[in-house]
Amino acid sequence: MLRSLIFNALMYVWMGIVGLAGLPALAVSADATRRVMSFYARSTVKMLAVMTGLRTEVRGTPPESGALVASKHQSFLDVLVLWAAVPRPFFVMKSILRFAPMLGQYALRAGCIPVERGKRGEAIRKMLAEIRSGKRADGQLLIYPQGTRVPPGTSAPYKIGTFAMYEQLGQPCYPVATNVGLFWPKRGVTRRRGLGVLEFLEPIPPGLDRATFMAVLEQRIEGGSNRLMEEAGFPVPPMPHLHGDPVVEAARAAARKK
Repeated sequence: MLRSLIFNALMYVWMGIVGLAGLPALAVSADATRRVMSFYARSTVKMLAVMTGLRTEVRGTPPESGALVASKHQSFLDVLVLWAAVPRPFFVMKSILRFAPMLGQYALRAGCIPVERGKRGEAIRKMLAEIRSGKRADGQLLIYPQGTRVPPGTSAPYKIGTFAMYEQLGQPCYPVATNVGLFWPKRGVTRRRGLGVLEFLEPIPPGLDRATFMAVLEQRIEGGSNRLMEEAGFPVPPMPHLHGDPVVEAARAAARKK
């Protein structure tokens, strides 16, 4: 508990130090700003391992080009690991965060998209227009399809807005599973010793219909997260609503017809 409390305090102090030292990057470019943010994420994760014994590991292959990255969200730790894992990340963020001291300025300069309630589609269309015109470089749009932190072993609905972004982007979607909430819980200050894993799963190709996409996304993320949870030695609750991967089943059916 004591080590966790000290780490939690240092995490925010370190954020201020890195933020102030990296201010010149804001005047240079979005890529320079992202490098400062990625440095903070990586260094904080290393600090976490040294101080609390909570190590992290990234598995699978992150996207190198434009893509939608849809991740399980269990704690602030998966935010740090995910941001550091991809080369050109940006989030869709609440509009009010623009006014957060330092954090808002860094996020906007890095290309994150501020969105007011009910206007996400408009923001995505504007972003795509900027990419086509050359005003914005393409990158990896990071989203949490359940819209909030969900503790391991519990369920929450997958929001249909994820499909809207997938459809508008016309890019592959990379599902991401994790078990970090076992060691860095949604609530509380304790950071438990162990191995928190973030795993990039098989990408979902563009062009699927809504029902198929949502089914594939949930099956891969929940199935992968449950597997990582079991690997860490924690019991996995039954989730009878999850069935086989629709894309895989469709491919097998097509092969049988041949």
